Parts: sequence; structure tokens; C-alpha cells
Amino acid sequence: MPIRRFIESTNNAIEGIIYSARTQRHLRYHLFAAAFVLLLTYIIGIERKDFLIISIVVILVLLSEMINTAIEYVVDMLSPEYSEKARIAKDVAAGAVFITAFGAVVVGYIVLFPYIKNIFDTGIAISKHSKEEVALISIILVLISIVVLKAHFGKGHPLHGGMPSGHAAIAFSFWVAITYITESFTASIFCFILAILISQSRVAVRAHSPLEVIIGAVLGAVITLLLFTIFY
Repeated sequence: MPIRRFIESTNNAIEGIIYSARTQRHLRYHLFAAAFVLLLTYIIGIERKDFLIISIVVILVLLSEMINTAIEYVVDMLSPEYSEKARIAKDVAAGAVFITAFGAVVVGYIVLFPYIKNIFDTGIAISKHSKEEVALISIILVLISIVVLKAHFGKGHPLHGGMPSGHAAIAFSFWVAITYITESFTASIFCFILAILISQSRVAVRAHSPLEVIIGAVLGAVITLLLFTIFY
């Protein structure tokens, strides 16, 4: 079935992300840096076009690190013994990551310097954002947290098993976000029940233990609630 194949393909793709985060400490550093930079851009309230530039740069750094990881594994598979050409291939791939990361630092400095300078001139003030913008960064940070935690615990697959439950985390993140966005008791209750049903289904199909589901639900809800409290 097309839907089943799509889910399997998505599962494999996310598995690749989690495996990279689990085995490559530099990718974990980049994920932490991405979360920090996104939070910083929200705190200082940069313009939309500047946020777009920062987001693209962050994506390029993560992408280059994952491509470098794939190249390393392919080279090791094709040349298990030491080879000068294999070494050169790995060094070139690592150099590409370095250039991307260095370029990201330069672009980040150029874009963020005026905003940071303004903080020293006028003092820091946390910028407020629309509900939709807060919901967006909430989902992004919840997803980053799921990847990092699954990589840390090293159990299960991205969409099946492992600590914490990604389905529960995202479901409860949506519940909190929709509660703030709609300000409707009915919509909030409906989404809460839906989040409960999604979480319960993960236990019912034995994809997760109750503890993994509870921790995922708390993770998604708390992160989203904190971000709405801070930025809205």
C-alpha cells in the first residue's frame, strides 16, 4: 500500500537521522547548536528574512554532517583496508563539513551582530511572537529533543519503540499549541482526547511501554507550554 510504503520510507529516513546522532558526536553538537540558535533568534526577535537565512544555514550544516557520515560508511565498506584514496575521500568530505560550518558562523555573525549589538545598547528584552510562530518552534524543538533522546538511549526505531514516544510527544505538543491558538475549551478537550488516544495506541500495539509514552507526553507538553509562556 502506498501509505505503508511512505511510512516505512519515513521511518528509514528518521532512523538514519537518529543513527547519525547516536554515532556522530559532531552531529549532536550541531543539533544542540541549532536549538540554541533558533531560541536565540526568537529571544532577540530577528526579522523574518533574517530568520529564513539562519534557518537555511542551520539546515545546510546538519545536511553536510549527515552526508559526510554516509560517505565515511560507504568508503569503509568499499575499502576496509587502509587506502590513501579512501583517506583523501574522507578528508574531502570532512573538509566540506568544515567549510559549511565555518560559513554558517560567518553568516550567523553578519546577520545576528546588529541584533546582539542592540542588546548591549538598550538591554535585553524577550521578543514576543505570534501563536503560529511559537507553535512552529515548539514542534522543531520537540523533534530535536526526540532525536537526541532516542540517540542517547539507543533503543527502538524512530516511529516504533524507544525512549521517549515521539508520537506522544508530538501529539501533546499539538494539544498545547492548539489550546493557545484557538483559545477554545472544546477544541482543547478534543485535541487532548485525541492525544490520549494516540498515546494509548502506542502502548496497545506494544510499540512503547507506558513509561515511554508518559515521558514523551510530558516532554512535548512541557516544551510547548514553556515556549508559549516565554514568547507569547
